[in-house]
Amino acid sequence: MKDADSTSSSKISALIVAASSSFLTPFTISSVNIALPSIEREFRINALLLSWIATSYLLSAAIFLLPFGKLGDIYGRKRIFRYGIIIFTFSSFLAAFSSSAFLLIFSRIIQGFGSAMIFATGIAIISSVFPPEERGKALGITVAAVYSGLSCGPFFGGFLTQNFTWRSIFVVNVPLGILIILLIVFKLKGEWADAKGEKFDIKGSVIYGLSLIALMCGVTLLPDLSGFVLIIAGLSGLVLFYKWERKIRYPVFDVNLFGTNRVFAFSCLAALINYSATFSVTFLTSLFLQYIKGFSPGDAGMILMSQPVVMALFSPVAGRLSDRIEPRIIASIGMAITVSGLIFLSMIRESTGIVLIVSCLMLLGFGFALFSSPNMNAIMGSVERKFYGIASGSVGTMRLLGQMLSMGIVTLIFALLIGRVQITNEYHSVFITSYRLALVIFSVLCTVGVFLSLSRGKLRENN
Repeated sequence: MKDADSTSSSKISALIVAASSSFLTPFTISSVNIALPSIEREFRINALLLSWIATSYLLSAAIFLLPFGKLGDIYGRKRIFRYGIIIFTFSSFLAAFSSSAFLLIFSRIIQGFGSAMIFATGIAIISSVFPPEERGKALGITVAAVYSGLSCGPFFGGFLTQNFTWRSIFVVNVPLGILIILLIVFKLKGEWADAKGEKFDIKGSVIYGLSLIALMCGVTLLPDLSGFVLIIAGLSGLVLFYKWERKIRYPVFDVNLFGTNRVFAFSCLAALINYSATFSVTFLTSLFLQYIKGFSPGDAGMILMSQPVVMALFSPVAGRLSDRIEPRIIASIGMAITVSGLIFLSMIRESTGIVLIVSCLMLLGFGFALFSSPNMNAIMGSVERKFYGIASGSVGTMRLLGQMLSMGIVTLIFALLIGRVQITNEYHSVFITSYRLALVIFSVLCTVGVFLSLSRGKLRENN
């Protein structure tokens, strides 16, 4: 299918739009996390309800990523992407003027809905516009935008919250969202509907969504019995989803890709493991810096920024390299470097200096930068054009499932070793033990991921 996707101006427009939106959504996520204490004070809500301000967004995004990826393949990726930006912008406006915690949570659910539309189609648009020999570079720039958003969020989110209240975080999204909408309407040419005419699998989407709800809610309830029950129900639902998708003509997710496409299957598994092994590191290290080292939230945030800054700097380089060198090689090297960073972090003590901690975080950032862009290039390059939306949705789904599993591991360790108590001075040694145990588990997970990454096969043979 030939749209205007081969022209230089279309490439630039697509890259600007995709990178801008890729910056906006993670910027909002990391900004809101910084603002949670201020939100708690204004609405006077408990910790559980406060956690749902963050969790509701992730849950909503995870549920709708795959369905919107398929809808983009059928009805046009630009159309779904445009609707996603509009919904995200509107929900930001709604969140800024929320009069209660429940209205804010509702706004965050809508935000997650819009974010799913953006991430399910943004990478697919880039893959549609750029030829295989240029795709890695473009994806690298897009990934760098994600990490830039994560890097800027804590700093600017803290500044906005301190000087203009937490509502200003959502207000700034509105003009940025409107600008991206205008760019889409007037600059982004083409539609890219490579599965046009296929039917949408509503039943499969419902089974998938309910299964994810059970899984994510189950993880948040661990180690209670109800948590394990929900996780079993969620996994059973995913098995049912797999069986259903295999027997219908137009599945929302072609599960045969995992059976027939080795590069796609192992790249997705590698992504799942990598996110599982790295997502909670920032959370754990933030607690370590504040509880054990005595840093303020602002100072801890500045130290933690070292990791995403390195990611943002090296992701475009890794993406360009994956256009010339087999992606599995670069991604596997990146994952191996990540393992070394996790091992070093697992050995820190109360007396460990900040320079060493920052060095470990930068090493992690470098490893993840080498892994992320090439791995994404491998996933998108291993499928036909009509599956770009599904593949794009798979990238986001692996990320969210990995993040959920990562936090589930930490939650379980805390529950077993620390219990339901505050981390006071008398529990510092137990916290450090929990921290180191989590990092050891993550190191083992990531080591398994290295072998999976190497086992994926060669991408160039698929082109």
